[in-house]
Amino acid sequence: MARAVSTQRKTLTTALAWAIGLVIFFPILWTVLTSFKTEAQAIANPPIFLNFDWTLENYAIVQERSNYMRFLWNSVILAGGSTLLGIIIAVPAAWSMAFVPSKRTKDILLWMLSTKMLPAVGVLYPIYLLFIKMGLLDSRAGMVIVLMLINLPIIVWMLYTYFREIPGEILEAARMDGATLKEELIYILTPMAIPGIASTVLLNFILAWNEAFWTLNLTAVDAAPLTAFIASYSSPEGLFFAKLSAASTMAIAPILILGWFSQKQLVRGLTFGAVK
Repeated sequence: MARAVSTQRKTLTTALAWAIGLVIFFPILWTVLTSFKTEAQAIANPPIFLNFDWTLENYAIVQERSNYMRFLWNSVILAGGSTLLGIIIAVPAAWSMAFVPSKRTKDILLWMLSTKMLPAVGVLYPIYLLFIKMGLLDSRAGMVIVLMLINLPIIVWMLYTYFREIPGEILEAARMDGATLKEELIYILTPMAIPGIASTVLLNFILAWNEAFWTLNLTAVDAAPLTAFIASYSSPEGLFFAKLSAASTMAIAPILILGWFSQKQLVRGLTFGAVK
């Protein structure tokens, strides 16, 4: 009897998980399907699901109208650069909080996390003026700094949690053997925390890739990433849904592929690290 109840519960849980997954995935599927429709079919009422004339015209128009590779390269630079810079800063910070804590360590961590609750629009104007004076407006360097700063609290929190799981006795033994702080970080702590660092890197890269508010307000041409590429397909005349869907599909395809191939590492890191 208990086994039957357990099997039934497992079946219901699996069915619920599939249902939630399909609900989450459906907008992506609909976007991809719409990208292969004509504009008339994209706005048809009732909506057309599969019975439509498949066409690649939208992708051809998007390629002719925009330099997709330039937007893609900017996204790679901004996401990769902000992630690398964030890890360089966060590893020593998380190490000090995890292994050399003070009375205010918890307060500092909570304060860092509280900055994520600040409405971005509330600080847009001063940052915009600051970027103009410093010559960082519509520059890759400026966007790398901004994306790094907005995600830094999450990076520090995740690494802090991972480092807390590493026995301090190992580091103490390394110090007794004469290891310097640099050697401790590079040769002992980092290799032991690779799963946690890898999942942190992946999550931060995805967050930076998908960031739209700051990229749309602080870039125009030179540093515009794929989020700006998508936004360019809205106009005063209205939205061109089929072309907008094609641009969106081209923008999300690289990060979806990355997420698909790295999902085990990401889930493993999140399960045994930050949310444990």
